[in-house]
Amino acid sequence: MSGTTIGVVGIVFMIAMFLTKMPVAYVMATVGFLGFALTASMHGSMNLLVKDFYEVFSSYSLTTIPLFILMGQIAFNSGISGKLYATAYRFLGHKKGGLAIATVTACTAFGAVCGSSAATAATMATVGLPEMRKFGYSDSLAAGSVASGGGLGMIMPPSVVLIIYGILTEQSIGKLFMAGIIPAILVTILFILTVLIWCALAPEHGPKGERFSWKERIRSLRGMGETLLIFILVIGSMFFGICTATEAASVGVIGVLTISVVQRQLSWKSFVDALYETLNTSCMIMMLVAGATVFGKFLAVTRIPYDIATWIGGFDLPPLLILFMIILVYFLGGCFMDSLALVMLTIPVFFPIIMNLGYDPIWFGIIIVMVTEMGVITPPVGINVYVVYGVSQGLPGPPMRLESIFKGIAPFMIAVLIGSILMAIFPQIVLFLPNLMG
Repeated sequence: MSGTTIGVVGIVFMIAMFLTKMPVAYVMATVGFLGFALTASMHGSMNLLVKDFYEVFSSYSLTTIPLFILMGQIAFNSGISGKLYATAYRFLGHKKGGLAIATVTACTAFGAVCGSSAATAATMATVGLPEMRKFGYSDSLAAGSVASGGGLGMIMPPSVVLIIYGILTEQSIGKLFMAGIIPAILVTILFILTVLIWCALAPEHGPKGERFSWKERIRSLRGMGETLLIFILVIGSMFFGICTATEAASVGVIGVLTISVVQRQLSWKSFVDALYETLNTSCMIMMLVAGATVFGKFLAVTRIPYDIATWIGGFDLPPLLILFMIILVYFLGGCFMDSLALVMLTIPVFFPIIMNLGYDPIWFGIIIVMVTEMGVITPPVGINVYVVYGVSQGLPGPPMRLESIFKGIAPFMIAVLIGSILMAIFPQIVLFLPNLMG
């Protein structure tokens, strides 16, 4: 049996295993191990498995992941997220749809210290849903704004998906972080316009909230200071070339921890909870990276990535059309797979094609994240939708229906699609800040 045939059988077997709901990391590692053994030798496959797992768990560059996750967990457990929402609420809550706009804005701000889409959605669901229900917001608008706004955590640096993409493609994580800032702000603006249009067409879905005085609004800005300081420390140090991504993550953790301790916002129990959640999430991501690494080596031996690149190159198609086909794969794949697993699974196949077509790898990374952001809110997977649904079950009042949440994310998906098209047409939206980096 040829290497290509073994590779195709391995991919089919892997997809079948996914349908059994086995952990993605174990499936990729198992298929990669068995496939490499069939293609090369059992001895070589054993060496590959041990070597790849050791290298992943001892990798210096991958320490960026647990550090940024710890930064986000400390920020959440110290109440920074609540302050962000309170500030946005005081400025925007009195307008039609203002609470939904405040939620989206707070999601962007919290994404700047979190880096996880699901964590951002869970945090803002806990803070924002009770307020929106209190003022009579429809479940579809309330839950849709939280689930979609949570996806901004994937774009706004520090983003775990961008870190993984940078490691897999050997691109600068600092430049990827810089590239994500303007797109995140652009999508935030598009989400705000979506809420305004929604409430203009159906005012009963987003009634006006409480109006605050300018004195109270200005006083609430102090709640933004912590997030702004951490963002400047982390992103500024990378932008000016003072710190690497790992060093900047360490600075961020120390910064958040210092602010939380000085202001007495972090109890010992909350600190232990932050450590536990960081360990849990980091191990899950590390296992995914290790599994994807083993599977990627198996694919390389089968020469499938090379064969696909050669096959696509044989078509007399414009590069833009090929790019569209690749993006379509990510969109469809995001409907069925976790975004992180999808990126790790497909990058070894598509990245060489993108480089051969002459596209900028930093720009392509942001486009991928934009498209997979739609995956976290699209059925049947839609992890953010299920996170918001789970949080809503513990809130006062009647439980939210899952179909109401999926209905609510549809307008926001259109906004993400528009943002993706704008970035494809005008690449400088993505590349402007990375090109200024020191």
